[in-house]
Amino acid sequence: MTSTVESIAAPGVPGLDEAGRALLFTQARTANAFADTPVGDEQLAAIWELTRWAPTSANLQPLRVTFVRTAQGRERLLPLMNEGNRAKTASAPATAILAVDSRFHQYAPTLLPIRPQLKDALDADESLRATMTSFNGPLQAGYFILAIRAQGLVAGPMAGFDAAGIDAEFYPDGRWKSVLVVNIGHPGENPWFERLPRLDPADVIRWA
Repeated sequence: MTSTVESIAAPGVPGLDEAGRALLFTQARTANAFADTPVGDEQLAAIWELTRWAPTSANLQPLRVTFVRTAQGRERLLPLMNEGNRAKTASAPATAILAVDSRFHQYAPTLLPIRPQLKDALDADESLRATMTSFNGPLQAGYFILAIRAQGLVAGPMAGFDAAGIDAEFYPDGRWKSVLVVNIGHPGENPWFERLPRLDPADVIRWA
């Protein structure tokens, strides 16, 4: 097999150039320190505008976002972050709480108009709803991180937080459930840890 990723492109679908691939993947890093440069609401809205176009099962899009960008919001959030994540969260001009909507299927007639009956089917099957959120929520969270990078910002995704505490503080009705917290901004002083290795393709790829 002699083809490379760089040389494969579907007719009429342009691929990213090297700079684009570097921005999203090969040179992208998780940020651990942030500059004082503000991030505007328009930039945050643009992140979601990119995220919402990426595919999900039956187009049902269970991810929900709470942008924390005020002093009051940060005061509510910081005590619920693990100790090792508080300083970096405090320094970020904006933080996104990513959650899944347990009642996402209510929008099925709008999002999948060719199968409006899916709403009733999912309403009767809590296990299937849970399966769909457990797959599509993290999938959309990955899109969200790439969208942050595409906007020329850096992302600091974190799983270290009190999920039950965040849900009680920000989503007291119990409908949304937090899955990831992501700091957003511009890189500050010494923002990166040393890049860690990746597995060799021979260890992770099989051809059939």
